[in-house]
Amino acid sequence: MYRSIGADEFYQEARNKELTILDVREVDEFENGHIPNAHNFPLSQLNEEIDALDKTKTYHVICHSGGRSTLTSERLAEHGYDVVNVMGGMSSWKGETTKDESK
Repeated sequence: MYRSIGADEFYQEARNKELTILDVREVDEFENGHIPNAHNFPLSQLNEEIDALDKTKTYHVICHSGGRSTLTSERLAEHGYDVVNVMGGMSSWKGETTKDESK
């Protein structure tokens, strides 16, 4: 099982404490704008990269609108990770975003 959080509640939590955020959109989507300090972890690479995660951390999982984050959250929870799915995704994010212009 995993928990879910609404966009407004997630925004408040992200403002008040440091969260480990996994952005599961594809690399080009992430580079075009993401939450500062989020880690890009594309759903398409989940099977290859799943063991790189730390089971002692809580991961807040976000995508564009909530579909990919739900799939990722289900998969990570099945593997014993502590996961919070962010409903509404980046399309509901009210905070600052940053772009990766180094690539």
